[in-house]
Amino acid sequence: MSAETPAAAPGTFTRRRLRFRDWRGTRPFWAGLFVLLSGFPIMYFPYAHLQVGHLTLAMATTAGAGSLIIGVLLVVLGISLWFQQHVRTFAGVAAILLALVSLPVSNFGGFLVGFLMALIGGAMAVAWAPGDSAAGKDTSGEAGHFADPDGADGANDLSGTNPANGANGRHSAG
Repeated sequence: MSAETPAAAPGTFTRRRLRFRDWRGTRPFWAGLFVLLSGFPIMYFPYAHLQVGHLTLAMATTAGAGSLIIGVLLVVLGISLWFQQHVRTFAGVAAILLALVSLPVSNFGGFLVGFLMALIGGAMAVAWAPGDSAAGKDTSGEAGHFADPDGADGANDLSGTNPANGANGRHSAG
């Protein structure tokens, strides 16, 4: 940074922090972070060489390739949870299944660290639901309009059982 470099406008950090908060709130961020981080111990421990004094413990197993594949898939699923939130159910179920497979394949799922993180992250991904946007406010309190819990609008209801048109569904068979 030199003397000629213009200083950042005041509030740049605050603006970026708020933009990140908005971005984080529109997707299963924490689920993706847990799933992404769970892949690293599952990938690392089968290839690790631990030093205990002058004794070297080689953790290499015959399932090293399987551990590497499981870890890479978990990292990819974590990233996809961040950038393609519409695959959250698939990614969550896949993360849970990969966590369960990592128990026998990868040293108890990265000594239970990767297993537990993938299990928690997968469950969070399956349970996550997008929030209501500020632009799409609920108009159920307005006169003459009843909001359908399934999201169907009264004007587009083709079943003829909308309370707005006087039918409740009990007498619609004939």
